[in-house]
Amino acid sequence: MLNIADTLHRWCREARPFALATVVDVHGSAPLPAGTSVAVDADGTAVGSVSGGCVEGEVYELCRQVLREDDGPRRARFGYSDDHAFAVGLTCGGELDVLVQRVDPATGPHLAAAFADVVAGRPAAVAQIVDGPEELLGRTVYADAAGGTHHGTHQHALTDALRGEVGARAHALLRAGRTARADVGGEYDGCPERLTLLVHVHASRPRMLVFGAVDFADALSRAGRFLGYRVTVCDARPVFATTARFPHADEVVADWPHRYLARTEVDPRTAVCVLTHDAKFDIPLLRLALGLPVGYVGAMGSRRTHDERLRLLSEAGVSEERLARLRSPIGLDLGARTPEETAVSIVAEIIAHAHQGTGLPLTGGAGSIHRTRAQARLAGAVPSAGRL
Repeated sequence: MLNIADTLHRWCREARPFALATVVDVHGSAPLPAGTSVAVDADGTAVGSVSGGCVEGEVYELCRQVLREDDGPRRARFGYSDDHAFAVGLTCGGELDVLVQRVDPATGPHLAAAFADVVAGRPAAVAQIVDGPEELLGRTVYADAAGGTHHGTHQHALTDALRGEVGARAHALLRAGRTARADVGGEYDGCPERLTLLVHVHASRPRMLVFGAVDFADALSRAGRFLGYRVTVCDARPVFATTARFPHADEVVADWPHRYLARTEVDPRTAVCVLTHDAKFDIPLLRLALGLPVGYVGAMGSRRTHDERLRLLSEAGVSEERLARLRSPIGLDLGARTPEETAVSIVAEIIAHAHQGTGLPLTGGAGSIHRTRAQARLAGAVPSAGRL
C-alpha cells in the first residue's frame, strides 16, 4: 500500500473512503511483489497496480463491490492454472493472492499518519493482518521510526498482547528495511491467536558506521552487510581507508571520524561502532555520537581504556545520562579472540540491544523466546533508552 502513499495521504486528508486491494502473497513468477496495491474511491478513481496490467480489471471490480457493499474484506487468487484468472490475463505462470478491504479514514487515523510519514520521506511500517480469524482480517498497526505503535479506533478485536506482538514484528522489519510476511501469536497464553502479517515497510537500509580501518573493521563490515546494514568504514588515514582493504563495505571514507559523523545522515536505526581506541579520534567522535538520535554506540578497548575514556568524555562535558548509552567494551562476552569472532560478538550485542534481549543462553529460560518490548522491560532485560 505504501507504493501509492501520496494519493492515499490526500484521500485521507479529504476523509474519502476507498477500497484497497493488496498483493499479500506471490507464488512462482509474478509481475509485482507482495505489498503492492491498487486503490479505488467511491467515484471510481483508481490508483496503483497489482499485476502490471493483466488482472487490473477484475481487481477493480472487486474493489468497487467491496466499497459499495461494505461487508468485510475479501480474498481472491489469480493464477495460471485458474481458467477464470487466465481469461483475465495472468499469463506469467505465477499466482497472486489479493486482499481487498474498505478503508475509512475516519476510523483509521494511524494510516493517515503512516502515509504522511512516507510522503515526507520518513521511515514507516504498516503491519496488515492477511491471514487469521475473520474478524481480524485486514486490521492494521502502524510502527513509526521513533518506536511508537499506533492503531485505528475500530481495532478493539486486537488484544493488547496481540497488538504488542504485531507492533514488535513491524518494528523489527522496519529496522531491517524490508517488506515481508511474518507469523505471530499462538505461542503463549497472552497471545493465543495465530496470525500472518504482511508488513509494508518504507525505509532505506539501516546504517552501520564503523570507525577505524583495522582488521576488526573488515570482519565487522562483512557481518553488518550480512545482516542487511549499509556499512560505511571511516578512518582519518587515507593509506588505510581504501576500498581494496574493505571490499564488503558499501562506502569507505577517508576523513576525521567526528567530522564525517557531523555531516552524514543518521536515524534511530543507525549503529555506530568505534574501533580506533585512540583518544584523539575517540573523544570528539563519541562526544558527538552520544548526543545524536542513533540506536547504538559502542567503542572497542580494554576496561582500563574504557575508564579513561569515560573520564575524558566527562571532562569534555558529556552528561552521565549520555555516557550511560555507551556500550564499552564493545560486544557481548562470547570469549571472542579473532576479528571474525569479535564481529559476531558486536553484532550480537546490536541485535540484543535492538530487541531488548538479555544476551543469555535460551537453554534453561522460560516463556516465549520472541518477547514483545513490554515483556522485555518487565523482565528487566535491557533499558529502553537508546534502543535501535
